[in-house]
Amino acid sequence: MPAPFVCYLRVYEPLGALKAPLAARVRAGLARGAVPVLDAGRRDREVCLRAQLAVPSRLLPGERADGTPLDGPADVLLAEGPGGTGGEPVGPKTLVCPLETRPRAAAALVGFLTSEVPILRSAALATEESAVRSRAEAAVAELGESATHIVSANWTVPLPWFALVDPAERILVLPSDDAVTAPEAPARRCYWRVPVGDALTRADAAADLLTETLGDDGPAEVLRDTARWLRHFDPGSLVELDYGGLVTLMDDQTLAADTSAEDVTEALEALRGGDAERAMASYRRLRDFWASRAAHQRAN
Repeated sequence: MPAPFVCYLRVYEPLGALKAPLAARVRAGLARGAVPVLDAGRRDREVCLRAQLAVPSRLLPGERADGTPLDGPADVLLAEGPGGTGGEPVGPKTLVCPLETRPRAAAALVGFLTSEVPILRSAALATEESAVRSRAEAAVAELGESATHIVSANWTVPLPWFALVDPAERILVLPSDDAVTAPEAPARRCYWRVPVGDALTRADAAADLLTETLGDDGPAEVLRDTARWLRHFDPGSLVELDYGGLVTLMDDQTLAADTSAEDVTEALEALRGGDAERAMASYRRLRDFWASRAAHQRAN
């Protein structure tokens, strides 16, 4: 089964910056073994399915039958490779990203109840909608003033996210034909990693520019929301934009030729220079490219 068709914006935060009780759960998760980043989407799907198949079923993953959260080891990603901690011993500066599937699932459920039509909501829910909403909102509220380390999107990448990264710093993993048959062949992957300070600077600058030229709504609002989210985390954190399971919607040639980050950079530069026509041309390339990916959502 392929990975979920989901992309991710993740924050890897220094282990020493995490607050209790999350810090203890993350340390326990690291002792048990970090989740490989390539398995993160499948892990989310697995724990959600297990919750639904439990007897009695759970509304959300990572909770008991009465709805209270479990307090065992946390599923956690460990920053490795470019921009990460490599094979260094785990310590306070180790960069970690807790999956936090339960509050993320709760937020997704609230969004589902808010945006979907009544007939689909009633078909998906086994209990009364108001009770489901109340429990999901309570799970989100348990975060308090903190935030989950991951936000995600289905079937497409929110275009404003590309404003956070440097196009030249893309990391593209496309195994050769010979490597695909090797036992330890690397999996296909497309992602960027940037210091959180750089991501914030870019988000704020792009949001200001878009507000001046296009207004407060749309992309500017997305960037301001993203910047508010990033400010929850330690200045020593890394931000990762990962295509995740969306790579399965593209062949190697399409991935290699993808210029989404370049197109966003060009559009912003054009707006800064007052060239609305060039900005619109860049936007159309982006819109058309990602619309063809998102079309798979309704393909069956």
